[in-house]
Amino acid sequence: MKLKEIYERIDARYPKRLSDEYVAMYGGRDNSGILIDAGKDITGAVFSLDLSQGAIDAAAASGKNLIVTHHPAIFFPISSLRADDAQGARLLRAVESGIGVISMHLNMDCADGGIDESLARAIGGTGEIAPQEVLSQGGYGRVFDVKPIGFADFADRLKSVLRTERIFSYGSEGTVRKAASFCGAGVDAGAIAAAKRGGADVLVSADIKHNFICDALESGLRVVQLTHYASENYGFKKIYQTLKDGLGVECEYHEDTFML
Repeated sequence: MKLKEIYERIDARYPKRLSDEYVAMYGGRDNSGILIDAGKDITGAVFSLDLSQGAIDAAAASGKNLIVTHHPAIFFPISSLRADDAQGARLLRAVESGIGVISMHLNMDCADGGIDESLARAIGGTGEIAPQEVLSQGGYGRVFDVKPIGFADFADRLKSVLRTERIFSYGSEGTVRKAASFCGAGVDAGAIAAAKRGGADVLVSADIKHNFICDALESGLRVVQLTHYASENYGFKKIYQTLKDGLGVECEYHEDTFML
């Protein structure tokens, strides 16, 4: 099986054009697609949120030579590859080991059933959950009803579902009936406005800047801040489960559990 064939099967379900569309419509940047092609037939694939040394270890241990990541293995342009640099060490090791890398970032965030929607489902959203930033298919950022629950219990339930202990909760106790979620580091002034406009009681995301936490709290929102890894690993694993039987090679999932 050629790497390009596997990429095409992934792209058919989570098309890279959604990443390009999101950047064109809403700004930001991305670097999704085939990022390393060692020119070898693919013996198997490891899915991992990041191109980490742990993911490369897993590929080496099982004889697989493709790693499929969510976060781009190369996000910003790089001017050098050095073994004494963390990113350089990962990239050099992958190349030297003949391991290809496919990274699918904003397209997997935004696709129907993608990582952003999966976070909303994990929080307790049911039925159709329309995105706030709409694309031709799917989109990003959701505001949705949840079964009424106390704020402390809401946070505890989320910790259990996402299997994380590192969570920050801000705001007073009270009943949560509607939540807003933005997977990864998606909170800005626009996200807070969307949450307020949708009547959310709590905003859930990761890597939230201090000023946005202050703004959300002073806007009457409660805030639950997750680790970036916990906010996206849940959904990326769901994606793995939808893809693994249709790629034509043996697949496995790797978790860097220390990041949860």
